[in-house]
Amino acid sequence: MWGGRFAEPTDALVERFTASVDFDQRLALYDIQGSIAHAEMLAAGGVLSGGELRKIRSGLSRIQRDVEAGRFRWDPALEDVHMNIEARLTEIAGEAGKKLHTGRSRNDQVATDVRLFLRERIDGIDALLTDLMAALADRAEQHTETVMPGFTHLQPAQPVTFGHHLMAWFEMASRDRDRLRDCRRRLNLSPLGSAALAGTTFPIDRAMTATSLGFDGPTNNSLDAVSDRDFLIEFVSVASMAMMHLSRWCEEMVLWMSQQFGFIHLPDAYCTGSSIMPQKKNPDVPEIVRGKAARVMGHLSGLLVLMKGQPLAYNRDNQEDKEALFDSADTLADCLAVITEIVRAMEPDAEAMRGAAEEGFGTATDLADYLVVRGVPFRDAHEIVGQAVAHAIERGLTLSQLALDTYRGLSPQIDEDVYEVLTLEGSISARDHVGGTAPSAVRAAIRAARERIDATE
Repeated sequence: MWGGRFAEPTDALVERFTASVDFDQRLALYDIQGSIAHAEMLAAGGVLSGGELRKIRSGLSRIQRDVEAGRFRWDPALEDVHMNIEARLTEIAGEAGKKLHTGRSRNDQVATDVRLFLRERIDGIDALLTDLMAALADRAEQHTETVMPGFTHLQPAQPVTFGHHLMAWFEMASRDRDRLRDCRRRLNLSPLGSAALAGTTFPIDRAMTATSLGFDGPTNNSLDAVSDRDFLIEFVSVASMAMMHLSRWCEEMVLWMSQQFGFIHLPDAYCTGSSIMPQKKNPDVPEIVRGKAARVMGHLSGLLVLMKGQPLAYNRDNQEDKEALFDSADTLADCLAVITEIVRAMEPDAEAMRGAAEEGFGTATDLADYLVVRGVPFRDAHEIVGQAVAHAIERGLTLSQLALDTYRGLSPQIDEDVYEVLTLEGSISARDHVGGTAPSAVRAAIRAARERIDATE
């Protein structure tokens, strides 16, 4: 394709080293889609005849069928997906095939292909996130009154409900979907027509190709359009954050499934055993998701470093962006699918959760609030409750088991009604406000969540 300038063939090692067709052939169908739009635009502008357009369309359709059927023969000597398809089109369509590249470069061609690929992948991941959000809301609705301990510093802090905890996961997934949709909006511009870097002298209609390919419009600057990978990095950033959330959930699942917690049971289908210890049931799926989060985050770091030293416009470094993008999209999609299944399949042990919530003095803050309502300054109330906890630890009791005389010895403001605020249900129900853990508040949050699940924008 550049034989006219060069006096000798490409070295075999260089040919193999620079080839990208092994991985960028994944863009084949998007490349064909962009080529058809480009050919139709060239025909509308009189650059191609009607007969040439028909030959190009027919040839590309034939290539598409071969690609979809796995029959297409990829040649590393032709470097990439674009030249493989163009070479085959020329074999099929003759001279008309040679004219397809008029007014474009592989620079704007690949930028267009990647945007088409990523837009479709984003739509698929959006659907997976929506499914996960629905699964979380469904499970939360089943457990608005299932008491469990809430933690800070991985220490029991205050009682919450399992439903409330799951809705915290929901909020993370909802933000991930919002970020994903925002990313899609920014990437949905067409670079086609920017050519190598400066545009083209041919009478092109960039708005026509943008509309044909479903873009919101053409990009504004040809230099930026062929070299921009912000949209790609932004997606991997969104994917990294989503994977970070999934990893946090998986860490909790691993802990909850342990004998020490015993909060949830995972079906055997989502676990594996040990090659040497016959008693083991390991939460391998959550552990693998946790590990894959590091993989996607590594891709984000790599892409940022890839771009940081590049001058305008296109540089061959950008060949290295695709494998990171493809793997990030695949990994996120797979992890979302498997975690959604686990959310639907896992079974909480309500008795174990409640037993854990009864330990660790989770109602201590409620006792402090009780004193504040009775006129005790919060800092003084904090100290009084700390003394009550010390008494309970010394006697091996819970706060609700301490005698009233002990409480009155600490503060005359404490009366018999104190035991009402020291129950798990009393503590949870008292937090009946937007974002609170009271069952009524959680049910209201789930109703609002279902409206967000159905939102298309």
